[in-house]
Amino acid sequence: MNAQTSVSDSLMRVEADAFIGGLPAGLQSSQKDAILQAIEGDCVALNSVRHGRNSTPPVREGVATRDISPTLRLYGPEGVDSALPLLIYFHGGGWTIGSINSCARFCQEVAASGKARVLAVDYRLAPEFPYPAGLEDCRGAIGFALENAEDIGADADRVFVGGDSSGGNLALATALSDGEACRRLAGVVCFYPVTKAYADGSASWDDYGAGYGLDADLMEAFNSAYIGHIKGRVPGDVNVGDMSEWALGRLPRTLLVAAGRDILCDQGREFAMKVGAQRLTRVEFPQAVHLFITVGGQPEAFRRAVELTVGFIEGE
Repeated sequence: MNAQTSVSDSLMRVEADAFIGGLPAGLQSSQKDAILQAIEGDCVALNSVRHGRNSTPPVREGVATRDISPTLRLYGPEGVDSALPLLIYFHGGGWTIGSINSCARFCQEVAASGKARVLAVDYRLAPEFPYPAGLEDCRGAIGFALENAEDIGADADRVFVGGDSSGGNLALATALSDGEACRRLAGVVCFYPVTKAYADGSASWDDYGAGYGLDADLMEAFNSAYIGHIKGRVPGDVNVGDMSEWALGRLPRTLLVAAGRDILCDQGREFAMKVGAQRLTRVEFPQAVHLFITVGGQPEAFRRAVELTVGFIEGE
């Protein structure tokens, strides 16, 4: 570890601890209850949670935005007309909360680099629209982007997908999907992705299952909302971490950025080992916790995530 990395890790620790300390008491428990009520057919509380996470952020200086449709928003560097690499981004939120707005800060920062455009996707949410609805929307966004690359200023040979948490799951699942459009993807960028939509029994699941940005019982409620209706074996494009090494051979070049103090850390590490270092680069922020992409409070982890994303898209 060099001195710069050590300083960055120390700063992430301070910021993450302050972030955890500032989380409202009972927030995740109330979110869990709202999801469980929605699974039973009462979506009032869940819609209130969604509304609270759906404020439109101000547009960053140097970034141009374009609402292509109610579910697709394009971000690009202002004044740049040439074709650029495109990152198609799927927000997190356990497939049940979050929106096209919740990932806006990250999308804008990537676009502000001048190195890429970003297409944010507002996919259908569970439990009203459980698996595979959201995944189908994400696949559709890839097809749209490739078919309309010239119009949106994208280089069709450099289209990437990305996402955080459940959005990372959707990014990996789309990249592993059949179909010409998905096979044309240049790469995947995912942050603390869900690779197993169940309690995995790992050390990180046990150690960080409460009080670190994503509680285990909330994650289990997310899983129930997304795939609880499935009887029998859960499809491989949900539990991508359980896919065979042969099946994972279809995955394009991938960057996986992990939070060290996160229940999903170990399943992401296992996934990376299964894919192999030749195709997947895993970077762990050992002192960070979940949510640094979509929720403010961990600026150093957020900054490094943007830096790594831009470098990966550039091929570094």
